Amino acid sequence: MTVSVDTPPARTAPPPRPRAERRTRLLRRVSPYVYIAPFFTLFAAFGLFPLIYTAYVSLYRVELQTPDQMEWRGLDNYTALLSDSYFWTALRNTFSIGVLSTVPQLLMALGLAHLLNYKLRGRTFLRVAVLLPYATSVAAATLVFAQLFGRDFGLINWVLGLVGLSPVDWQSGTVASQIAVSTIVTWRWTGYNALIYLAGMQSIPGELYEAAQIDGASRWRQFLHVTLPGLRPTILFTVVVSTIGATQLFGEPLLFEGSISGGISHQYQTLGLYMYEQGWGYFHLGRAAAIAWIMFVLIVLLVSVNAAVARRRTRKEAVR
Repeated sequence: MTVSVDTPPARTAPPPRPRAERRTRLLRRVSPYVYIAPFFTLFAAFGLFPLIYTAYVSLYRVELQTPDQMEWRGLDNYTALLSDSYFWTALRNTFSIGVLSTVPQLLMALGLAHLLNYKLRGRTFLRVAVLLPYATSVAAATLVFAQLFGRDFGLINWVLGLVGLSPVDWQSGTVASQIAVSTIVTWRWTGYNALIYLAGMQSIPGELYEAAQIDGASRWRQFLHVTLPGLRPTILFTVVVSTIGATQLFGEPLLFEGSISGGISHQYQTLGLYMYEQGWGYFHLGRAAAIAWIMFVLIVLLVSVNAAVARRRTRKEAVR
């Protein structure tokens, strides 16, 4: 005699709730924006808002003593700058000091990185040592170099006297003062750029060097035909960053002699010093804001030119 046992029907899962699905989808869409919201909030508060407000202030006449009293001037602040000879002097000084500091700085950084890329004893210590000038305070470095470039008791003039050369007035001469300021900038930033180049060199595949060595290429040929092409994006990055830094140069020329005029005849006054002089020396905040926007436009143009030149060279090499 058989006894049949009825098995209970299998339980089916309840259908998903539409609200829960919508909530999950909404969280998935919103969560990435929530993660990046703090950055954009800080950027809007400390980057975008000051930029827009500076453009707004540049259209008014505003004095530092009475910032609540604003008089509409339109583009008069900009036209007044274009007719000011000191503005053109500051622009020319910014360009010349930028070239005198950026070109030797990047060339020396490239050479240092090439040496540090070899398997040397104590290379970790050497890599840290080249970064020490960057970690040094700009005020301390500039004050020390101001003593070194002193006219009467400076070490540089003492060395020149040993080789039979007459002392140089590093703070009064136009070319001499710009070379002195550029030396400070070069000393501070060479090690920083060297480590960036070193990181770029270490990302180049070693097989390329092995193939070049098998073909009989010397170390110099390997550097020209393997290292430099592999470093092209890194070189473009350092050129852009150095260009921006040179345009905004402020601390070194300010502390070199302690004058916001950049010397007796404004011989090394940069755009940053000129903006500071107009805003906090003569209390013309509207004109200082106009200078800040001119600097911003100048940086955008220089970066665009650098990017266009790099893009054009990349296209030519792709065609080859």
